[in-house]
Amino acid sequence: MRRTDPEGHGPVRFGPPIPEDGLPVLPQLSAVLAAAASRAGAEPVGGGPALLEAACGYGDRRGLPAVPDRVAVAPGAPALLVALTAAIGGDVLVPRPCAAWWAPYARLLGRPAFHVPTPAESGGVPDPYALLETVRRLRAEGGDPRLLVLSVADDPTATVVPPELLHETLEAAVGQGLHLVSDETWRDTLHDPHDTVLLSPAEMLPERVTVVTDLAGALLPPGWPAAVARFPAGGDGNALHARVLDVLTALDARVAAPVATAAVYALSEPEPVAARVAAAVRLHARVAAAAHHAVAAAGAVARPPQCGRHLYVDLTPLAPALAAHGIGDAQELEDFLTERLGMPAPGGHRFGDDLETPRVRLSTAPLLGDTAERRAECLDAPDPLELPHVHRALIHLKSVFDDLRDDAQRWEPPR
Repeated sequence: MRRTDPEGHGPVRFGPPIPEDGLPVLPQLSAVLAAAASRAGAEPVGGGPALLEAACGYGDRRGLPAVPDRVAVAPGAPALLVALTAAIGGDVLVPRPCAAWWAPYARLLGRPAFHVPTPAESGGVPDPYALLETVRRLRAEGGDPRLLVLSVADDPTATVVPPELLHETLEAAVGQGLHLVSDETWRDTLHDPHDTVLLSPAEMLPERVTVVTDLAGALLPPGWPAAVARFPAGGDGNALHARVLDVLTALDARVAAPVATAAVYALSEPEPVAARVAAAVRLHARVAAAAHHAVAAAGAVARPPQCGRHLYVDLTPLAPALAAHGIGDAQELEDFLTERLGMPAPGGHRFGDDLETPRVRLSTAPLLGDTAERRAECLDAPDPLELPHVHRALIHLKSVFDDLRDDAQRWEPPR
């Protein structure tokens, strides 16, 4: 079985960060943090009462009810995934592609991590038949698959898995005795929430799914790390919760008191927070749609973004142009586009795709401007795409991809 280590260029040890919103911190959130800045301590491991109650309320409003003794809070989703991987044991299964930070934590613990292909409709959740075949082959080779990490609102593909596909994959996973970790960091960033059905695996299989949500997805700046894990009810869920708290204790993974105060405020979703989240989602949805149109018009392939602040682009149709520029793999494509675009363009190999496949993830935040004032202006604009600096950024993106399209046509061999 092929593991997550890419070939050539050495192993990717640290993936790119999650796509940020690029916006100034909400003033009310800054005020809450500032008022708690004199608190020099940290929360208890797993979170204090106020933080746990706020986390439960957040879940209740999304159809995921919980009680405080089934919830844990840590300084970021990576700490929770490390603790869950250590507590569950065995081999780890992840989709291909998947968030860049999932597999490195399995490797950190010395656990094999294996990618399972995703279907054409969406990323984030493995194809059910590919999942069954992967588990069968692993066990035939002496492996011990126990944990499947998935995401219904996905980084890097920016897609939302259809409920019927999710149901088939969950049936396959449960039939093989796997525990599921559902990363729902991006669930609050749906571009069209009225026309997109997002169903949590925990709604289908409440006794087999642990839900992890990093608040950097929609509620907090990434520099204020806090994430919530919601464990299944019942004896197995209680035992897993206890083991995860043991690991978090060993890591001293506690949320700083001022950040915890801000997290309580954000998780409670008062009007200023809800309004900012909605405005930020609308903004990034508009910019992502424009970026998708630009790359698709140039002949690249990308699923229309449905969530998040990014899109995932496959440049295979532009292979002749890439070859003419000496680009033979995703790392070279990353270097090329990062320089040409003037913004990060991490290659697909960082997300578990083959190094030879020319794919990149593009984030929308760099298109909002290079100063806090310009990015803030985007929030208030009736049409952010008409702002001069956003318009220029999108024109530049389009020109880079159009140049590749023209080069591909020039270098395409005659038929």
